[in-house]
Amino acid sequence: MDIEPKREKDVYERLLKIDEIAELYPLFGDYDLIAKVEADTYEAIGAVVVSKIRAIEGVKATKTLARMSL
Repeated sequence: MDIEPKREKDVYERLLKIDEIAELYPLFGDYDLIAKVEADTYEAIGAVVVSKIRAIEGVKATKTLARMSL
């Protein structure tokens, strides 16, 4: 995720409250935070990203990478 300057801590704390986020780490570089979202379907992951993560004030952009379990 790309976060607005000086909003990283606030966004981080709000993301911790989202049940579907299994892991959350701060980064330095092109992105500010990385989150591991766990859900049963790709549609459910998309819903979390759009309706919960992108809805947080201070989140400028997200990039979603999906991994399929075999």
